[in-house]
Amino acid sequence: MPHAAIALFRETFGAAPRAAASAPGRVNLIGEHTAYNGGPVLPIAIATRTIAAVGPTEAGLLEAVSNSDGQVVRVRWQDQLPAGWGAYVGGVLRELWAADALPAGGGARVAVTSDVPPHADLGWSAALTVAAAKALSELAGAKLSGRQIAGVAFRAAQDHAGGRASLMDQTVAALAKPGHALLLECASLEARQIPFRARLLLVDTGTRSDPDTGGLELRRAECAAAVERLKVDLPELVWLASWPAQWLARLKRALKEPLRSRAVHVVGETARTRFGGQLLAQEKLKQFGTLLYESHESCRRLFECSAPELDTVVHAAKRAGALGARLTGNGWGGAAIVLVGKGEKKVVDAITRAFVRTYGREPVISGIKAAAGARAERVS
Repeated sequence: MPHAAIALFRETFGAAPRAAASAPGRVNLIGEHTAYNGGPVLPIAIATRTIAAVGPTEAGLLEAVSNSDGQVVRVRWQDQLPAGWGAYVGGVLRELWAADALPAGGGARVAVTSDVPPHADLGWSAALTVAAAKALSELAGAKLSGRQIAGVAFRAAQDHAGGRASLMDQTVAALAKPGHALLLECASLEARQIPFRARLLLVDTGTRSDPDTGGLELRRAECAAAVERLKVDLPELVWLASWPAQWLARLKRALKEPLRSRAVHVVGETARTRFGGQLLAQEKLKQFGTLLYESHESCRRLFECSAPELDTVVHAAKRAGALGARLTGNGWGGAAIVLVGKGEKKVVDAITRAFVRTYGREPVISGIKAAAGARAERVS
């Protein structure tokens, strides 16, 4: 795929790029809505990638093109940022400037190609910012670590492009190892690589994740309100995920609905995710699959972030004997993951039949495995 970005760069700018890099999309195995609550997440990188091919141009100028629309963006990135995807690239330039890792003169041409779906909640913006940060730092000759690349990408999205970020997506995009999941504690940023070689299906329902209904923003506000109320009982509480699991009854007494249900999900999901990391490390896939079903039910019933299409996939997978299944991403649409052992074809057929019967169309089902994080790509 790097050749497509290189070809787009040549076609658009009439010259060869000087550097290129790629970064992956991701799925979160378990740990939903825990990231912005200071809890753990357990994502893997997937094979779909975003490629950024880069080269120099006039000082202070950003010239960028993407295969998504073919339109060339030209802005003075210190003065203004373009709309849409270009804002993320401009934000990366600003953050590299702050880190003293900017290409000489501060001008850059960037060509972007991607096969990460933008609306399935598979880490599209993180793949873009990490790939751009990696490529532009390579162009500058700056030796940034994976952690530094993730930080640049996170701030580009959060502080400049106006995106809501938790650092999970950027961290896994930068640090992922093939055949491993990344257990990331979002409050401390402690990360541990855990072997993951199970067979996993990704089921894209074709519905947009968190459509413009404000569901995610509402849940964030509810979780923040729960923390404020719980500080009456535990003044040192900073993160909702830090509430002790053994005090769950106390939490339920302290909070009214819907805050009670939102908080119970976060505390329970925190425990499930840490336990899930232990189970994966011990290769106990059947027990791990049970946690996936429990996670989905908690998302559906307590956090109310599922969707009928996602529930259809999970229920069909369970009836067909899949080890586990759950929504992945914020919810309200998007994709589900299914952990399979023997009988994969039976599971795929069952999901397809149920989806066609209910919605009159087939979902897109693909097998995925844990892939590599960001890397430099050859340009010649």
